[in-house]
Amino acid sequence: MPAGKTMEQNTATEPIRCKAAVCKVAGQPLEMEEVEVAPPRAHEVRIRILCTSLCHTDVTFWRMKGFPPRHPSILGHEAAGVVESVGDHVHEVAVGDTVVPVFLAQCGDCPDCLSDRSNICSGLPARPGMPRDGTTRFSFAATGEPIHNFIGVSSFTEYTVVDVAHVVRLEPGVPPEKACLLSCGVSTGIGAAWKVAAVERGSSVAVFGLGAVGLAVAQGCRMRGAKRIIGVDMNPEKRDIGKRLGITDFINPDDIGERTVSESSRR
Repeated sequence: MPAGKTMEQNTATEPIRCKAAVCKVAGQPLEMEEVEVAPPRAHEVRIRILCTSLCHTDVTFWRMKGFPPRHPSILGHEAAGVVESVGDHVHEVAVGDTVVPVFLAQCGDCPDCLSDRSNICSGLPARPGMPRDGTTRFSFAATGEPIHNFIGVSSFTEYTVVDVAHVVRLEPGVPPEKACLLSCGVSTGIGAAWKVAAVERGSSVAVFGLGAVGLAVAQGCRMRGAKRIIGVDMNPEKRDIGKRLGITDFINPDDIGERTVSESSRR
């Protein structure tokens, strides 16, 4: 019998064999491989991934040579899933909970986590591998060769192991294809408007670039009560989606010509 169990046979204390998209060489296509995912250790959670999205950060690190992620590695950090098993000392989530993994830790005890001015946990700072010991929970099923973890998440796989400080529990019923955006793009954009810029009610703001983060910034500005939210993007298709997600005015720089921003935004 192989060392790892299949997904149908797994138990909470044994490895799981599943499929993952593995980055073996920087800039080369990912390869689907059978991998073994070890059971969670203390303070860790094993998650069955329901949905994962592609962030440009994944593309950036996929291209890099000689800088993390090391190879082979499993990329991906925007995801939603269900807790399959938990290690010792995990009380924040339970088996069956819907969760999103996030790449920034929140230990809840360090000065930075207790401060309103920072979200960079100093108790569990970013490091290669799992945050508490630097090891990995992934290996190739056929050879046992280790596969590196990516910024504490590694979501391009059917199962992953994440430290509980990198997990946020969701209420049941949140669509996973939308929930997976919460762990990076949406939280980055809304957080920028809500906490960093602290947009004031009745104010006017401009959002340059209406990608996933920019659209989330627009939502955050609307939530903060901004009166006028000007979206700026060179893609004319962003006008309609921007309007749905919070912008009041749209500017395509290619269309401005000699007109002022004020004249153009009303068009």
